Amino acid sequence: MPAPTPLPTRPTSIALLAEIAGWYGTLAILGAYALSSFGILPTTATAYQLLNLTGGLGVAWVCWRKRTWQAFWLEAVWATIAVVALVRGALG
Repeated sequence: MPAPTPLPTRPTSIALLAEIAGWYGTLAILGAYALSSFGILPTTATAYQLLNLTGGLGVAWVCWRKRTWQAFWLEAVWATIAVVALVRGALG
């Protein structure tokens, strides 16, 4: 007799939040890129850098949870670059 198939489990609230953050991050990074590429938002705009920062952090979080290290480091560096750009912009 085959072993019974386990019932599907619901993701924990943290796992669900990480998935949502990952999808937000993907949309934020793509949105920033599209807005910049079409000349709607300059790369020097605070909003552009905030989209990259929050997007990078969102995708990095889900990558860290899934142990996808190449993508995690890509997104961590992406977010770090956005932080540096924001600081440089604030300091003038």
